[in-house]
Amino acid sequence: MAGPYQFTHTPALQAWCATVNALFGEWKMFKADYSVIPWATFIDPEVSRVGLNVQEAKAQNLPFEVTKYGIDDLDRAIADSEAQGFVKVLTVPGKDTILSTIHTYPTLSEANKFAAGEWKRAHAPEQLLAWVKKNHDWKRR
Repeated sequence: MAGPYQFTHTPALQAWCATVNALFGEWKMFKADYSVIPWATFIDPEVSRVGLNVQEAKAQNLPFEVTKYGIDDLDRAIADSEAQGFVKVLTVPGKDTILSTIHTYPTLSEANKFAAGEWKRAHAPEQLLAWVKKNHDWKRR
C-alpha cells in the first residue's frame, strides 16, 4: 500500500484518484483527501469514525449539530442479525451535508443515507413531520 495510512480500505480512494487523474488529468488533477478516511477498531461492538469527533469540534470552537441514527432500523443490519449500535453525524448547523467517504464495510454508506434522513426529519416543519410519521407507520404495518 502507498500513502500515509496502512488500512485495507484506503487503496479504494487512492485507486479512484489515480484512475481519474490518468483519464482527466489534462483538465483537472485530484489528490487523496485523507481527512475522510475511516478509523475502525474491530471489537464488539465495533467503534469507528470519519473526520472530527465531538470533542475535537468543541476544542476547535467549530459550530456543529449532531444527528444520530440507530442501526436497529437499517434493513441490512437486521438481516445480518447485527441490529445494534448507531451512526452519529456532525454537520454544519442548518446544513445536511455529510462528507463523501469510503467505508470499512460498504453497506455502512446506507446508514449515512438514513442518518441524513434523520437530520431532514429533525429540521422539517411540523406538518411535514406528521405526514411522514403517518405514512412511515402505514408502511410498517
